[in-house]
Amino acid sequence: MRRDLLDVSLSLERYEQVLVTSRMKECDSAVDALRRRQPFGLFDVKRAEEYSITALPDLAAVRVMAFPERRVADAHGALRSTLSSWRFDPVPGRDGSDVPLALKYFGKSAPDAKITSEVQIVGLLVGLFWEVEHSAIYKPHPNLRGVVRSDSVLQPRDEVLSALQRFEAAFEEAIRSASGSDATPS
Repeated sequence: MRRDLLDVSLSLERYEQVLVTSRMKECDSAVDALRRRQPFGLFDVKRAEEYSITALPDLAAVRVMAFPERRVADAHGALRSTLSSWRFDPVPGRDGSDVPLALKYFGKSAPDAKITSEVQIVGLLVGLFWEVEHSAIYKPHPNLRGVVRSDSVLQPRDEVLSALQRFEAAFEEAIRSASGSDATPS
């Protein structure tokens, strides 16, 4: 991935960033994910051979985070041919927006690869927020599940995501205005 993004990375202005992170699901998390995919969260002993963590669509993952927003499009353009055979599954935008919150792909790095990976391409601010949100809201401690999935937590979370997106849009507009034209600076 980083090699595919080299041209984008070399063309960055001082205030721009492209970060690439990767992860492998922890064993307990992978087993929990398999269990959640089963009816009633139970394994059928008669079909035990069907349960393999290699069947998970996101056992391995890469997240490409870019700032400002136009660099998300640049990163996506640079990776598009690498991901052309992968399944595209964008994360829908907030408040009915046609612009996806993130671009997401699932696929294999080689035809004979056993593991399906996930690649996300997302704005840096949203991606960093997701780092916190993932453990706090998406996978909370069992005692907090009902609390963190309540409207009193989810509504401010949605507001934060919207604010981060508005900030990036305003920043891009300020850069365009400062350059003295409607063209995006290079």
